[in-house]
Amino acid sequence: MSSAPVPRLRPRRLRESPALRRLVSETRLDPADLVLPIFVREGVDEAVPIPSMPGVVQHSLESVKGAVTDAAAAGVGGVMLFGVPEVRDDVGSAATDPDGILNVATRVVADEVGDALVVQTDLCLDEFTDHGHCGVLDPLGRVDNDATLERYREMALVQAASGSQLLGLSGMMDGQVAAVRDALDGSGLTHTAILAYSAKYASAFYGPFRDAVESTLEGDRRTYQLDPGNRREGLREAIIDIDEGADIVMVKPAGSYLDVLSDVAAASDVPVWAYQVSGEYAMIEAAAMHGWIDRRRAVIESIRGIKRAGADAVLTYWATELARWIREGAE
Repeated sequence: MSSAPVPRLRPRRLRESPALRRLVSETRLDPADLVLPIFVREGVDEAVPIPSMPGVVQHSLESVKGAVTDAAAAGVGGVMLFGVPEVRDDVGSAATDPDGILNVATRVVADEVGDALVVQTDLCLDEFTDHGHCGVLDPLGRVDNDATLERYREMALVQAASGSQLLGLSGMMDGQVAAVRDALDGSGLTHTAILAYSAKYASAFYGPFRDAVESTLEGDRRTYQLDPGNRREGLREAIIDIDEGADIVMVKPAGSYLDVLSDVAAASDVPVWAYQVSGEYAMIEAAAMHGWIDRRRAVIESIRGIKRAGADAVLTYWATELARWIREGAE
């Protein structure tokens, strides 16, 4: 009776110890590759918890200072600011008011940590309109693409003047990158960069975010956000945005669209980011609270998977916490 052949190829050799596994790791996480989304609410004196996003809050203008200082101290690369106004109207007037909550918050954050990390702002109307859509509506109630671009141009100038270093164009209007780039350059703001939410899908995973910004949306956004079944279209949108002058392109959500993220990363000659959205965050937090998964391992694995698929940076609500873990060696 002959013995079984001894394996000559033994991949397990490189998994033998923590030090060896670390040495040959193909995907590494770094605090500088993380961006923390932050909500700032008008008219509150202290942070307000968001029930559907345990651990995440709507900040006041005072409490946001501590949050961004902590992020900077942890080595996080940037913060993405979202505003929650008290008053909304059909054209989102508060979005272009220099004294509107997002623009005031931008000035506060830029003064606090503008030299330590990249201050970024969400450039979209959905938080500011009473109908909750990402643009202005025509007489038939449809989102008017070209009229919306004019509002985006106005928003870009106010946000840049308030201290935003990177404008996050998340509305998914055709031509939005070209329109905003033209407005910025025409006003001498050639140094202000554009992050295009290029492949933003009409996803079920945005639910908690809409709680966070107290969305008034009626209906859905399927006429401008991408169909979840379309892979090639995501790449096409990214290429269009690069051609229009985007400095960075992004895929959103991240976890369910790793194929699209990989496609975009392979084709792009500009940085590619991904947004780990509110629903992705909430699912892990909920499962961990029930003891069904190891929270820290699940957080790290989820973000490592996004990086492995090709993201140069990740927007995640765990940015500050994960940055600390990385510095402690837990990653």
